[in-house]
Amino acid sequence: MLNYIWAGMILLGIVYGTLTGNMEALTNAAMDSAGEAVSLCITTSGVMALWMGLMEIAQKSGLIARLTKGIQPFISFLFPRIPKEHEAREYISANVIANVLGLGWACTPAGLKAMEALAKLEAERENPEYLTENGKRGNDGKRGRAASNEMCTFLILNISSLQLIPVNMIAYRQQYGSANPAGIIAPAIVATFVSTVVAVVYCKVKNRKGRA
Repeated sequence: MLNYIWAGMILLGIVYGTLTGNMEALTNAAMDSAGEAVSLCITTSGVMALWMGLMEIAQKSGLIARLTKGIQPFISFLFPRIPKEHEAREYISANVIANVLGLGWACTPAGLKAMEALAKLEAERENPEYLTENGKRGNDGKRGRAASNEMCTFLILNISSLQLIPVNMIAYRQQYGSANPAGIIAPAIVATFVSTVVAVVYCKVKNRKGRA
């Protein structure tokens, strides 16, 4: 759907520029935007490298492990049906921590792994008789026919996640000449805190109704 929307906007702009005699301005704008896109990619690549390096240091020092352990009560509160030793917990924790630190690039792999683990968990619930030869639960590629409550909750939490340092927005504001790129930090904390609280309340209410 988004592809159709963007394609329609581009075609509308070309048609409008042609009809109003502004094709030269349209061409110049397209070329300037292409150059800005490359410059923005270079800027964000540097910011990403910096924060990914800091994340690597935090992981090597054990900080990420301590943070992961520290948020387990929150994970248990949101996902009470996930077994305590299940791999999904680790991926969800890593995703939440990366989101809180504003590292959208770093949280994506953990988010995908979490969804895969939750899908396998749901498949095991639907097929409890499926076991591997050594007696452990296996994965034969089957998935649940619909997203589980845990998958929906994780998706909503991921979208609304609290961010202490909105790295992306700071990089964008710096790229486009903001006098105070970091001035977005306080409003972002307030906005994402409210969105996270609303998301948590919504998920708990919907899960309770689903069990009623």
